[in-house]
Amino acid sequence: MRLAVDVGNTDIVVGLSDGTRWIEIWRKSSKIKGSPLTYISWLNLLFLENNIVPQQISQVVYSSVVPSLNDVLLPAFSSLFEKEPIIIGPDIYPLLKVDIHHPYELGSDLFANAVATHHRFKENCVIVDFGTALTFTTVSKEGAILGVAIAPGLRTAVKSLFANTAQLPEVPLTVPESPIGKNTVESIQAGVLIGYKGLVKFMIQEIENELGGKLIAVGTGGHSAIIPSLEGIFTVIDKNLTLEGLKIIGEYIASQD
Repeated sequence: MRLAVDVGNTDIVVGLSDGTRWIEIWRKSSKIKGSPLTYISWLNLLFLENNIVPQQISQVVYSSVVPSLNDVLLPAFSSLFEKEPIIIGPDIYPLLKVDIHHPYELGSDLFANAVATHHRFKENCVIVDFGTALTFTTVSKEGAILGVAIAPGLRTAVKSLFANTAQLPEVPLTVPESPIGKNTVESIQAGVLIGYKGLVKFMIQEIENELGGKLIAVGTGGHSAIIPSLEGIFTVIDKNLTLEGLKIIGEYIASQD
């Protein structure tokens, strides 16, 4: 079995795959930093609950966009599984080129998303990741990451309003019935959620104009289904896209041994 680990700004997501399906997917907040023993105990408890022993794990594939957690998590995985995790970087999977000025600035989660998408479609694609940031990663049909656009994520935008404006409350991420808010909560929901619908559609249109034709749009991230009217513009919405990319990379590396 293979363990895929995606360390993000909000959650640590751990997926357990048998090669054909995800047996389990676990989440833990990345906001609370513990010791290596904290995470070893967490994983041991999860394994015990699911009748799994660490010796069944043949490979750990690790992506992180939170450097401060690496000094804690990497020793935990190394100790528990008695093997070094495979750390994702832009040169680890030669089947996908990173055609940007500074490849190591690309988030390893975005790289994994691109690997999974290109592996599946082999067409010009844009991956829209609704996470802490809202990102648009463009991948060519020839197998190259052409670049990324980044905007604040939905919750980040709402929290920014809440944190910097004394009289505005924090509100739930629910699409209102009208773009004309009748109270403060509806007004924020309209501006952010309906506004982001326009942002996403316009950005995809602009990327298509840049590439000179239609492309496949893929949605992912924890908030990818919050705006239902966007579902029609996506060929697929896959919340586990990053884990899929990590699995594909792990399979490729195993095939080279």
